[in-house]
Amino acid sequence: QVQLVESGGGVVQAGGSLRLSCAASGSMGWYVMGWYRQAPGKQRELVAVITKGGTTTNYADSVKGRFTISRDNAKNTVYLQMNSLKVEDTAVYYCNARGTAATYWGQGTQVTVSS
Repeated sequence: QVQLVESGGGVVQAGGSLRLSCAASGSMGWYVMGWYRQAPGKQRELVAVITKGGTTTNYADSVKGRFTISRDNAKNTVYLQMNSLKVEDTAVYYCNARGTAATYWGQGTQVTVSS
């Protein structure tokens, strides 16, 4: 079983930046890693995903060109660099590890973007 712990959330003004981190308790190299978010009253949505080796990434249209997902398998950590933040990026951000047999979620970290 893998435990995921997110950090780096907070309050930032529109146009600002934050970097989220997600530390995995075990070897992360077996998993496709992703970041999701859920705003109040809305469904959880995929923000970004990165393959096991880190060679391929995919982003939601709403964050393309502003967010960057990366991973360091040696540190068992995945990151989400968020630039040019908008008020509509306000949400709880969740880390996700997807394997062939199981999927794991972190507890989430709140990101609030003020105008």
